[in-house]
Amino acid sequence: MSKIICLVSVLFLVIFNACSVKLAIIKDKSNDEIKANYTVKRDVSYGVDKEQQLDIYFSNDAKKLRQKNFTVVFLHGGGYYISDKSKEERYIQPYLKKGMNVVNVNYRLKRGIPLATRDLTEVLNFLKANNATYQLNLHNIILTGFSAGAHIASIVGTSANNAVYPNKLYKGIGIACVINFSGPVDGLDVVEEVFMNNKTPVMKDIGNALFVGDGYANKDTVAKYNPITYFDKNDPPFFVWHGAKDDQVPASTFVKFDNLLNENKKKNKVIFLPDGFHSPSALELKGAYKEIFIFLDKM
Repeated sequence: MSKIICLVSVLFLVIFNACSVKLAIIKDKSNDEIKANYTVKRDVSYGVDKEQQLDIYFSNDAKKLRQKNFTVVFLHGGGYYISDKSKEERYIQPYLKKGMNVVNVNYRLKRGIPLATRDLTEVLNFLKANNATYQLNLHNIILTGFSAGAHIASIVGTSANNAVYPNKLYKGIGIACVINFSGPVDGLDVVEEVFMNNKTPVMKDIGNALFVGDGYANKDTVAKYNPITYFDKNDPPFFVWHGAKDDQVPASTFVKFDNLLNENKKKNKVIFLPDGFHSPSALELKGAYKEIFIFLDKM
Protein backbone atom coordinates (compact mmCIF):
# COMPACT_ATOMS: atom_id res chain seq x y z
CA MET A 1 0.00 0.00 0.00
CA SER A 2 2.82 2.37 0.90
CA LYS A 3 4.46 1.70 -2.49
CA ILE A 4 1.24 2.66 -4.26
CA ILE A 5 1.01 5.88 -2.25
CA CYS A 6 4.62 6.74 -3.08
CA LEU A 7 4.02 6.02 -6.78
CA VAL A 8 0.92 8.24 -6.81
CA SER A 9 2.88 11.03 -5.10
CA VAL A 10 5.69 10.80 -7.65
CA LEU A 11 3.21 10.84 -10.53
CA PHE A 12 1.49 13.89 -9.03
CA LEU A 13 4.80 15.74 -8.78
CA VAL A 14 5.71 14.83 -12.35
CA ILE A 15 2.34 16.03 -13.66
CA PHE A 16 2.47 19.19 -11.53
CA ASN A 17 5.96 20.07 -12.72
CA ALA A 18 5.00 19.35 -16.31
CA CYS A 19 2.08 21.80 -16.00
CA SER A 20 4.09 24.36 -14.03
CA VAL A 21 4.54 27.68 -15.80
CA LYS A 22 8.10 28.93 -16.21
CA LEU A 23 8.28 32.68 -16.65
CA ALA A 24 11.86 32.52 -17.90
CA ILE A 25 10.87 30.57 -21.00
CA ILE A 26 7.58 32.31 -21.83
CA LYS A 27 7.99 34.15 -25.11
CA ASP A 28 7.92 37.90 -24.60
CA LYS A 29 4.91 39.70 -26.04
CA SER A 30 5.51 42.33 -28.69
CA ASN A 31 4.33 45.92 -28.15
CA ASP A 32 1.28 45.20 -30.30
CA GLU A 33 0.51 42.06 -28.32
CA ILE A 34 0.82 44.01 -25.07
CA LYS A 35 -1.67 46.60 -26.31
CA ALA A 36 -4.10 43.85 -27.33
CA ASN A 37 -3.68 41.91 -24.09
CA TYR A 38 -4.00 44.73 -21.56
CA THR A 39 -6.70 47.01 -20.24
CA VAL A 40 -5.17 49.93 -18.35
CA LYS A 41 -6.98 51.90 -15.67
CA ARG A 42 -5.00 55.08 -15.05
CA ASP A 43 -4.83 57.57 -12.21
CA VAL A 44 -6.88 55.57 -9.75
CA SER A 45 -7.05 57.43 -6.42
CA TYR A 46 -6.13 55.27 -3.43
CA GLY A 47 -6.19 58.17 -0.95
CA VAL A 48 -7.42 61.72 -0.57
CA ASP A 49 -4.18 63.43 -1.61
CA LYS A 50 -3.85 64.26 -5.31
CA GLU A 51 -0.47 62.48 -5.44
CA GLN A 52 -1.95 59.22 -4.16
CA GLN A 53 -2.67 57.70 -7.55
CA LEU A 54 -1.86 54.46 -9.33
CA ASP A 55 -2.23 52.79 -12.72
CA ILE A 56 -3.42 49.19 -13.00
CA TYR A 57 -2.45 47.06 -16.00
CA PHE A 58 -4.98 44.24 -16.24
CA SER A 59 -3.77 41.26 -18.27
CA ASN A 60 -6.15 38.98 -20.14
CA ASP A 61 -3.57 36.21 -19.70
CA ALA A 62 -2.75 36.52 -15.99
CA LYS A 63 -4.78 33.49 -14.86
CA LYS A 64 -3.06 31.36 -17.50
CA LEU A 65 0.13 31.84 -15.50
CA ARG A 66 -1.42 29.67 -12.75
CA GLN A 67 0.97 29.57 -9.78
CA LYS A 68 3.02 32.38 -11.36
CA ASN A 69 0.04 34.71 -11.44
CA PHE A 70 1.76 37.42 -9.44
CA THR A 71 0.51 40.96 -8.94
CA VAL A 72 3.47 43.29 -9.45
CA VAL A 73 3.40 46.52 -7.43
CA PHE A 74 6.07 48.96 -8.61
CA LEU A 75 7.24 52.26 -7.07
CA HIS A 76 9.37 54.83 -8.89
CA GLY A 77 12.58 56.46 -7.67
CA GLY A 78 13.44 60.14 -7.28
CA GLY A 79 14.65 60.55 -3.71
CA TYR A 80 11.08 60.75 -2.33
CA TYR A 81 11.18 64.24 -3.88
CA ILE A 82 10.79 64.16 -7.68
CA SER A 83 9.62 61.90 -10.56
CA ASP A 84 6.37 59.92 -10.96
CA LYS A 85 4.96 56.62 -12.21
CA SER A 86 5.27 57.58 -15.88
CA LYS A 87 9.04 58.13 -15.72
CA GLU A 88 10.34 54.60 -15.14
CA GLU A 89 8.13 52.31 -17.16
CA ARG A 90 11.19 50.39 -18.34
CA TYR A 91 11.01 48.57 -15.01
CA ILE A 92 7.47 47.30 -15.59
CA GLN A 93 7.80 46.47 -19.30
CA PRO A 94 9.41 43.05 -18.69
CA TYR A 95 6.40 42.00 -16.57
CA LEU A 96 3.95 43.21 -19.22
CA LYS A 97 5.82 41.14 -21.81
CA LYS A 98 5.11 38.06 -19.69
CA GLY A 99 1.40 38.88 -19.30
CA MET A 100 1.45 39.71 -15.60
CA ASN A 101 -0.86 42.13 -13.76
CA VAL A 102 0.99 45.30 -12.78
CA VAL A 103 0.20 48.19 -10.43
CA ASN A 104 2.34 51.30 -11.02
CA VAL A 105 2.28 53.61 -8.00
CA ASN A 106 2.70 57.30 -7.23
CA TYR A 107 3.28 58.28 -3.61
CA ARG A 108 3.44 61.58 -1.75
CA LEU A 109 6.62 63.55 -2.47
CA LYS A 110 8.66 66.15 -0.58
CA ARG A 111 7.00 65.13 2.70
CA GLY A 112 9.50 62.60 3.95
CA ILE A 113 10.21 58.89 4.02
CA PRO A 114 7.63 58.03 6.76
CA LEU A 115 4.71 59.36 4.71
CA ALA A 116 5.96 57.88 1.42
CA THR A 117 6.42 54.51 3.11
CA ARG A 118 2.94 54.60 4.61
CA ASP A 119 1.53 55.13 1.13
CA LEU A 120 2.54 51.65 0.01
CA THR A 121 0.56 50.14 2.89
CA GLU A 122 -2.38 52.32 1.84
CA VAL A 123 -2.03 51.07 -1.75
CA LEU A 124 -2.10 47.41 -0.72
CA ASN A 125 -5.02 47.92 1.66
CA PHE A 126 -6.91 49.85 -1.02
CA LEU A 127 -6.41 47.04 -3.52
CA LYS A 128 -7.63 44.52 -0.95
CA ALA A 129 -10.70 46.58 -0.04
CA ASN A 130 -11.63 46.94 -3.72
CA ASN A 131 -10.61 43.54 -5.02
CA ALA A 132 -14.17 42.51 -5.79
CA THR A 133 -13.76 45.01 -8.63
CA TYR A 134 -10.11 44.47 -9.56
CA GLN A 135 -9.83 40.69 -9.18
CA LEU A 136 -6.06 40.74 -8.62
CA ASN A 137 -4.16 37.92 -6.93
CA LEU A 138 -3.29 39.65 -3.66
CA HIS A 139 -1.99 36.45 -2.08
CA ASN A 140 0.97 36.59 -4.48
CA ILE A 141 2.31 40.16 -4.56
CA ILE A 142 5.72 41.21 -5.85
CA LEU A 143 6.82 44.46 -4.19
CA THR A 144 9.39 46.19 -6.35
CA GLY A 145 10.89 49.54 -7.17
CA PHE A 146 13.92 51.57 -8.10
CA SER A 147 15.94 53.66 -5.62
CA ALA A 148 13.49 55.40 -3.23
CA GLY A 149 10.69 53.15 -4.48
CA ALA A 150 12.81 50.07 -3.83
CA HIS A 151 13.47 51.29 -0.31
CA ILE A 152 9.73 51.68 0.30
CA ALA A 153 9.10 48.18 -1.06
CA SER A 154 11.87 46.78 1.16
CA ILE A 155 10.70 48.45 4.37
CA VAL A 156 7.15 47.16 3.88
CA GLY A 157 8.44 43.73 2.84
CA THR A 158 10.57 43.29 5.95
CA SER A 159 8.20 44.93 8.44
CA ALA A 160 4.91 43.28 7.40
CA ASN A 161 5.44 40.45 9.91
CA ASN A 162 6.80 42.72 12.65
CA ALA A 163 4.46 43.80 15.45
CA VAL A 164 6.45 46.98 16.17
CA TYR A 165 5.96 48.58 12.75
CA PRO A 166 2.82 50.79 12.89
CA ASN A 167 1.47 50.55 9.31
CA LYS A 168 -0.52 47.31 9.24
CA LEU A 169 -1.68 45.38 6.17
CA TYR A 170 -5.14 43.90 5.90
CA LYS A 171 -5.50 40.16 6.27
CA GLY A 172 -5.32 38.25 3.01
CA ILE A 173 -2.44 40.27 1.58
CA GLY A 174 0.52 38.03 0.79
CA ILE A 175 3.94 39.38 -0.17
CA ALA A 176 5.58 36.76 -2.37
CA CYS A 177 8.90 38.58 -2.69
CA VAL A 178 10.68 41.94 -2.87
CA ILE A 179 12.72 43.05 -5.90
CA ASN A 180 15.01 45.96 -5.10
CA PHE A 181 16.97 48.02 -7.62
CA SER A 182 19.43 50.32 -5.78
CA GLY A 183 17.08 51.05 -2.88
CA PRO A 184 18.44 51.73 0.64
CA VAL A 185 18.31 48.70 2.92
CA ASP A 186 20.63 49.97 5.67
CA GLY A 187 22.69 53.06 6.42
CA LEU A 188 20.02 55.69 5.75
CA ASP A 189 22.18 58.08 7.77
CA VAL A 190 24.97 57.54 5.22
CA VAL A 191 22.54 58.16 2.35
CA GLU A 192 21.28 61.30 4.09
CA GLU A 193 24.86 62.56 4.43
CA VAL A 194 25.58 61.88 0.73
CA PHE A 195 22.69 64.12 -0.29
CA MET A 196 23.25 66.79 2.35
CA ASN A 197 26.91 67.19 1.35
CA ASN A 198 26.17 67.37 -2.37
CA LYS A 199 26.80 70.80 -3.92
CA THR A 200 23.87 70.48 -6.35
CA PRO A 201 20.98 72.43 -4.77
CA VAL A 202 18.27 69.87 -5.57
CA MET A 203 20.36 67.09 -4.01
CA LYS A 204 20.65 69.00 -0.74
CA ASP A 205 16.91 69.71 -0.88
CA ILE A 206 16.34 65.96 -1.20
CA GLY A 207 18.61 65.37 1.80
CA ASN A 208 16.65 67.83 3.93
CA ALA A 209 13.36 66.33 2.82
CA LEU A 210 14.18 62.70 3.65
CA PHE A 211 12.81 63.21 7.14
CA VAL A 212 11.51 66.77 6.65
CA GLY A 213 13.48 69.48 8.40
CA ASP A 214 16.82 71.25 8.40
CA GLY A 215 19.79 69.13 9.34
CA TYR A 216 20.11 65.45 10.11
CA ALA A 217 17.39 63.20 11.51
CA ASN A 218 18.00 61.56 14.87
CA LYS A 219 19.36 58.02 14.95
CA ASP A 220 16.18 56.42 16.31
CA THR A 221 14.11 57.85 13.46
CA VAL A 222 16.62 56.73 10.86
CA ALA A 223 16.80 53.21 12.32
CA LYS A 224 13.02 52.91 12.19
CA TYR A 225 13.14 53.18 8.39
CA ASN A 226 16.14 50.95 7.74
CA PRO A 227 14.72 47.68 6.32
CA ILE A 228 17.52 45.73 8.00
CA THR A 229 16.01 46.73 11.37
CA TYR A 230 13.11 44.37 10.72
CA PHE A 231 14.92 41.62 8.86
CA ASP A 232 14.24 38.04 9.99
CA LYS A 233 14.11 34.54 8.53
CA ASN A 234 10.35 34.78 7.98
CA ASP A 235 10.62 37.71 5.57
CA PRO A 236 9.71 37.08 1.93
CA PRO A 237 12.49 36.24 -0.55
CA PHE A 238 14.59 39.20 -1.68
CA PHE A 239 16.19 39.99 -5.02
CA VAL A 240 18.65 42.90 -4.73
CA TRP A 241 20.53 44.64 -7.56
CA HIS A 242 23.14 47.32 -6.83
CA GLY A 243 26.43 48.67 -8.14
CA ALA A 244 29.80 49.46 -6.59
CA LYS A 245 29.90 52.89 -8.27
CA ASP A 246 26.54 54.05 -6.93
CA ASP A 247 27.04 57.69 -5.92
CA GLN A 248 23.66 58.05 -4.17
CA VAL A 249 23.21 54.85 -2.17
CA PRO A 250 26.79 53.70 -1.43
CA ALA A 251 27.61 50.03 -1.86
CA SER A 252 28.92 49.97 1.73
CA THR A 253 25.34 50.35 3.00
CA PHE A 254 24.37 47.03 1.40
CA VAL A 255 27.11 44.85 2.91
CA LYS A 256 25.33 43.66 6.06
CA PHE A 257 22.03 43.14 4.27
CA ASP A 258 23.70 41.27 1.40
CA ASN A 259 25.42 39.01 3.91
CA LEU A 260 22.09 38.21 5.57
CA LEU A 261 20.52 37.39 2.22
CA ASN A 262 23.47 35.27 1.15
CA GLU A 263 23.03 33.05 4.20
CA ASN A 264 20.16 31.49 2.24
CA LYS A 265 21.04 31.64 -1.45
CA LYS A 266 18.27 29.20 -2.32
CA LYS A 267 15.76 31.78 -1.11
CA ASN A 268 17.42 35.11 -1.97
CA LYS A 269 19.43 36.55 -4.86
CA VAL A 270 21.99 39.36 -4.76
CA ILE A 271 23.41 40.88 -7.93
CA PHE A 272 26.33 43.20 -7.20
CA LEU A 273 28.01 44.83 -10.21
CA PRO A 274 31.58 46.07 -9.59
CA ASP A 275 31.15 48.56 -12.44
CA GLY A 276 27.47 49.30 -11.78
CA PHE A 277 26.14 52.78 -11.08
CA HIS A 278 22.94 53.85 -9.32
CA SER A 279 20.72 53.29 -12.34
CA PRO A 280 21.23 50.13 -14.43
CA SER A 281 22.04 50.51 -18.10
CA ALA A 282 19.69 48.98 -20.67
CA LEU A 283 21.98 45.96 -20.97
CA GLU A 284 22.32 45.58 -17.21
CA LEU A 285 18.56 45.83 -16.81
CA LYS A 286 18.00 43.15 -19.45
CA GLY A 287 20.41 40.85 -17.63
CA ALA A 288 18.77 41.59 -14.28
CA TYR A 289 15.32 40.63 -15.54
CA LYS A 290 16.65 37.41 -16.98
CA GLU A 291 17.79 36.57 -13.44
CA ILE A 292 14.55 37.89 -11.90
CA PHE A 293 12.38 35.47 -13.88
CA ILE A 294 14.65 32.57 -12.93
CA PHE A 295 14.35 33.76 -9.30
CA LEU A 296 10.54 33.86 -9.56
CA ASP A 297 10.41 30.42 -11.19
CA LYS A 298 12.03 28.92 -8.09
CA MET A 299 9.21 30.14 -5.86
